[in-house]
Amino acid sequence: MSATNLSIEHRRIRQTCTMRVPRIYQASSLAIDETVSLHEEAAGHVGRVLRMAAGEQVCLFNGDGNNYLAEILSASKKNVAVKVLSCESNDSESPLHLHLGQVISRGDRMDFTIQKSVELGVNTITPLFSERCGVKLSGERLEKKIQQWQKIVVSACEQSGRSVVPVIRPAMQLSDWCAEETSSLKINLHPRASHGVNGLCLPNNRVRLVIGPEGGLSATEITMTETHKFTDVLLGPRVLRTETAALTTITALQLKFGDIG
Repeated sequence: MSATNLSIEHRRIRQTCTMRVPRIYQASSLAIDETVSLHEEAAGHVGRVLRMAAGEQVCLFNGDGNNYLAEILSASKKNVAVKVLSCESNDSESPLHLHLGQVISRGDRMDFTIQKSVELGVNTITPLFSERCGVKLSGERLEKKIQQWQKIVVSACEQSGRSVVPVIRPAMQLSDWCAEETSSLKINLHPRASHGVNGLCLPNNRVRLVIGPEGGLSATEITMTETHKFTDVLLGPRVLRTETAALTTITALQLKFGDIG
């Protein structure tokens, strides 16, 4: 196949995987011409929810940054076998690498923040506990929450067209997260900051963003972020809820340093 025809074929595959067929996460290695049995949850979605049948196509991804166009060989409500037809690199990742440290919020606010931040291009999320965190989680309940949040990440990738799956790290104390060694610019929102996102400089396009709980960070915690050399940023003149603050800041960073706009 000539270079021109190959380029046309790559565009066709990309359009198919992003517009015409369902995107399904399959946490296993994938290769062209390989026959794959979809994992239980993926098979249930394809066979029971979408009611797809043999001959139809799905777009698989496993987190390696590629889209894999596949044809269904057989499908039931619990078992789906597909054949991988082609592989194409997915260039939907932002040049901005963003690590969100989010103090755990109540109810479905944390779920919402995780889902939308993944759609906006965040790479890593660490759930945090702080002095004013109103959520009490530990042990098995916390582990189940982490697993639930990772499933939300996968669903957001399926919806938004990403083929690299962000990681939900184990939950930790805010002070421990702030003390971690990093080459990223560390950002904290502060109403008395001297500049906003437009005043930042990112030598390596890497950011660690901390977002506090509904009641904000305590005075002691704000002092602690200063000790760990966080840069204070003014987001605007209005007080935002924790989930709004996270998503607004991520959007502003993507506008300035990433691929939005």
